[in-house]
Amino acid sequence: MTKHNTIVITSEAQQSFSSSSLFILLTIFFAISFQVIFANTKDQCYVCHSTIGDKQSEHFANDVHFKKGISCAGCHGGDATADDMEKAMNKSKGYIGVPKGDDISETCAKCHSNVDMIKQYNSSVARNQLESLNESVHGKLATNGKEHIAQCITCHGVHGIVKVSDPKSPVYPSNIVATCTKCHNDAAYMRSYNPSLSVDQLEKYRTSVHGMKNAKGDVKVAECASCHGSHDIQSSIDIRSKVYAANIPSTCGKCHSNAEYMKEYNIPTDQQEKFTRSVHGFALLQKKDLSAPACNDCHGNHGATPPGISSISKVCGTCHALNADLFSQSPHKKAYDEKNLPECETCHSNHEIVHATDKLLGVSSEAVCSKCHSETQNQKGYAVAKTMRALIDSLVKESKTDSQLVEDAEQKGMEISESKFKLRDAHQARLETRTMVHSFNEEKFREVVNKGFSVTAFVKAEASAILEEYYFRRWGLGVSTLIITIVAVSLYLFIRRIERKQLEEKKA
Repeated sequence: MTKHNTIVITSEAQQSFSSSSLFILLTIFFAISFQVIFANTKDQCYVCHSTIGDKQSEHFANDVHFKKGISCAGCHGGDATADDMEKAMNKSKGYIGVPKGDDISETCAKCHSNVDMIKQYNSSVARNQLESLNESVHGKLATNGKEHIAQCITCHGVHGIVKVSDPKSPVYPSNIVATCTKCHNDAAYMRSYNPSLSVDQLEKYRTSVHGMKNAKGDVKVAECASCHGSHDIQSSIDIRSKVYAANIPSTCGKCHSNAEYMKEYNIPTDQQEKFTRSVHGFALLQKKDLSAPACNDCHGNHGATPPGISSISKVCGTCHALNADLFSQSPHKKAYDEKNLPECETCHSNHEIVHATDKLLGVSSEAVCSKCHSETQNQKGYAVAKTMRALIDSLVKESKTDSQLVEDAEQKGMEISESKFKLRDAHQARLETRTMVHSFNEEKFREVVNKGFSVTAFVKAEASAILEEYYFRRWGLGVSTLIITIVAVSLYLFIRRIERKQLEEKKA
């Protein structure tokens, strides 16, 4: 049987061990404190103010500048090494007191725009913050006309400034929302600058997926600066703004297209790629149509969330109002609700919405109707879809035939402007069928198609009549020319015969 050695610690040994540990911890604490105090013994301003115990010195003890060894004089000027107040605050030593207005940001920029200072203290800090701030929407004049709307301290604080990566920083991701809304939730304050700007962004943000996760401490989700920027915030109608309509897909895509960044959220990361290929993306990004929807038009902006309303058609219907209204009255509405299908998205997709063509309608393999309808399943819908497609194809064929007739008559120099103008009505009828198809009502669909057929019938009759007139004129001109030619030749021969007769009479 094996014996196990055990170590028995007596109470005296435990007390000795605890005393030694306490001594070591106290030694480390006083060593660190001594280093901090020693590093700032030259800052007599701080020594004096900390002795008084004012809030400024209390906050400054935790300030990133204090920890870097920057004295009070770094911002306020003067001689921080002088223990005499009058000498320390002598203007000849550069003392400026408490900076006010734009002097605040200018004071910060003395170091933060100085390349050498940045290299010495933190090479990762951008050196153009003040320039960006002055060019931003916050860099405009305040209502008093004497300073800019926002200064550095407006967001970063004053004496207790900490690194952006510090959870205590006002601009730390979990705090920045509250920092921004100090102004943006103040209706009276915001009215002075932009009465049309809503002041409920915070409330909306807290209802969003981003806002709820941010409130729980998730610092990866989007907050104010993620979308609007920080020092370089521009108005949403400024083309330089990150939330300018055409820039929104790339702004959202910074996170949502990053597979590694989004891994923990378990959602797709191909939305931006699909949107770029969609009919909406093409209109917005290629044709520069700012009325085309971007991410926020469907998902919201401050209240961004996947559409979670009872019917997704309410989202699409904000632009496609008639389509949504027809669908809500169609037999598909009930069927989709019963099967919990997402309405518009079922046929048109979501981010990669393709251009709506006639190929989507019908019973062919490329038609969306064939996903649910066949000759053996949902036969009534199959028959209606087949009929609708046949009617559309007939209207297209008739329109092409008429267009050819009109073009032919026009090339022959005939007046056909009325028929040419009428063809627009046939094209309009085709467009209306693409809307009316959402009713999935064959009778209503026929009414629209028949309007197109009546136009094509009129154009065909008129164009054919004009072409007949053209050929009638051509034949008439040909016959007339022939008769005139015969008469002219006959007259010539008759005259020649008379001349020969007269010549013979003279000789006789």
